[in-house]
Amino acid sequence: MWYNEDMDYKTDIEIATSVKPKAIHEVASTLGINVDELEFYGRYKAKLPLTADENAQKSKAKLILVTAINPTPAGEGKTTTTVGLTDALRKLGNRTVGALREPSLGPVFGVKGGATGGGYAQVIPMEDINLHFTGDFHAIGAANNLLVALLDNHIKQGNETDVDPTRIVLKRSVDMNDRQLRHITSGLSHGANGTINGIVREDGFEITVASEVMAVFCLATDLLDLKTRLGEIVVAYNRSGKPVKAKDLKAHGAMTALLKDAFLPNLVQTLEGTPVLIHGGPFANIAHGCNSVVATKKALELAGDDGYVVTEAGFGADLGAEKFFDIKCRKAGLKPDAVVIVATIRALKYHGGVEKTAYNEENLVALKKGLENLYQHVNNIQDIFGLKTVVALNKFYTDTDEEISLVKSQCDAKNIPFELSEVWEKGSNGAVELANTVIETTKKATTLKYAYELNQTIEEKLDAIAKKVYKADGVSLTVGAKRQLETLKELGFEQLPICMAKTQYSFSDDPKKLGAPRGFKIQIRELKVSAGAGFIVAITGSVMTMPGLPKIPAANNIDIDGSGTITGLF
Repeated sequence: MWYNEDMDYKTDIEIATSVKPKAIHEVASTLGINVDELEFYGRYKAKLPLTADENAQKSKAKLILVTAINPTPAGEGKTTTTVGLTDALRKLGNRTVGALREPSLGPVFGVKGGATGGGYAQVIPMEDINLHFTGDFHAIGAANNLLVALLDNHIKQGNETDVDPTRIVLKRSVDMNDRQLRHITSGLSHGANGTINGIVREDGFEITVASEVMAVFCLATDLLDLKTRLGEIVVAYNRSGKPVKAKDLKAHGAMTALLKDAFLPNLVQTLEGTPVLIHGGPFANIAHGCNSVVATKKALELAGDDGYVVTEAGFGADLGAEKFFDIKCRKAGLKPDAVVIVATIRALKYHGGVEKTAYNEENLVALKKGLENLYQHVNNIQDIFGLKTVVALNKFYTDTDEEISLVKSQCDAKNIPFELSEVWEKGSNGAVELANTVIETTKKATTLKYAYELNQTIEEKLDAIAKKVYKADGVSLTVGAKRQLETLKELGFEQLPICMAKTQYSFSDDPKKLGAPRGFKIQIRELKVSAGAGFIVAITGSVMTMPGLPKIPAANNIDIDGSGTITGLF
């Protein structure tokens, strides 16, 4: 929701629907895209053709990553800041393209709400984007579930690969928070003629954005690469302990056919008419948390040699940004020219020990204490990854002048570039100074470094992330994780990067350890390979690949009237 100085109340959806968007072919024309190149999904959405990889590599456009401190459960406005910064860069006369993730229905109907920005810094049509959009997530879920169906049918129809039904690692998926589906038994019922409908086995679901198909979708560079990666997905192990892959079931061709249209990047616009590509959406606390490689590279091509591309990485920089660098940039040959770290007064006070009920009360002591979380993120980006940062304080109407002044003075004292972001209330006008500072930051030469090298052992890579990024004392593996580690080594997966599945609320694996904790270890309870995506997933603490709904889901407040007007979506 948004308030002006007189405390007038407007919802995000009211603001979004109060603006008449441009026809999408008009937005495309500003980037030199011919109408014949578009595949229309109504008047305000379209899919774009893929770009040749060499064109993206030749582009001299500046790539700006927006990340954040560890958030509160409600989020800190990272997408809002990304959208506002994109608009502000364009307002200053620069050719600018946004590159964002698609929202998942899980958060939309759960706790966090939508992911199209907020106030006067939104991408539109927000209702479509936050709900079914162009159907990409449904296609990804269908491809995933086709693979599971083919696996179960393969076992039922003779099991030529000798799959061990107790070692099936592939789960079904649905794009909804549904804890009831985490662990199920499938194939129990009998048909009308007394035959068993399927094989009886332990089964389960994960949310679509945590699936390996989603990760593959977002890391593939073209259709053939997509098909090859899908074929490498390990679905199970046979009774000899060897992996059974999707290509062994001859599933990858049909899966790619399902994803053919979804694989094309989606073009939409901001409230101010700035072009934005929204494509793919893996969770950052479970998967790698970045939009698709094909969309980022398309945006770089479209921005031209003198332009800017603004993208974001999910949740805090310890998750989304680390994976953006160590997985996406490494695989796709990308390098950000500047990193914006979003913070809010309420999140800083949260990390200073303030309860949720007291976010709106001024507390300079807690605020100063909570700044340690911000400093660690800034230092990580600069010292570990070798990049330049700008802190953007996303202003809320409850922030006091004293609180804002304290954050600015503390950043100034540490020579951290700082700008106030007021894009929620003012749109691009609220980020002009931020945009200018970011432009100046992109002019400084940097060299992207990684937290670890691929030729290190799995243990060394886990240890590097834990010690360098989280400032932990190292990692500890459960007995089960140790067995899985040995299996991964035996199967030749040791050279893959690591994708940490960890709580987003803390540098540790305990969401209650706020601020910049020390004296802890990261417990790895499970290690599994995502061979198609090309990384090893390390599941820590109590993180789940299928979230649940809160006591009062956001869905309870969403409604629609007889004219089709949606309310309660934010």
